[in-house]
Amino acid sequence: MKRSNEVYIEDVLESIGLIRKYAANVTGAGFIGDPELQDAIMRRLEIIGETVKHVPEKIRNEFPKIPWREISSMRDMLTHEYFGIDEKRVWKTTREDIPDLERKMKKVLKFIRG
Repeated sequence: MKRSNEVYIEDVLESIGLIRKYAANVTGAGFIGDPELQDAIMRRLEIIGETVKHVPEKIRNEFPKIPWREISSMRDMLTHEYFGIDEKRVWKTTREDIPDLERKMKKVLKFIRG
């Protein structure tokens, strides 16, 4: 059964919420030193990246400030270049990009729901 656009965005927001929960009260050094935390956050970033690939171009075009391509590219990097993952980049994404993406995805969800 095909999933709705609303469900895709809800999935993204769920993963964002989990990333924020996992990263709460954690420092960059704490992240770098915790392979389990890295795995949890990177898995959620992969899910976000895969999910946005299913968002139709029509919706993407309505929200050009969302870096759709970069999000899916990060997923590809995490999935296929696991020996070359830059943990500092992942942490920067977690701390700097995820909160902004959450705000933007909430706007997308509101748009979809009309």
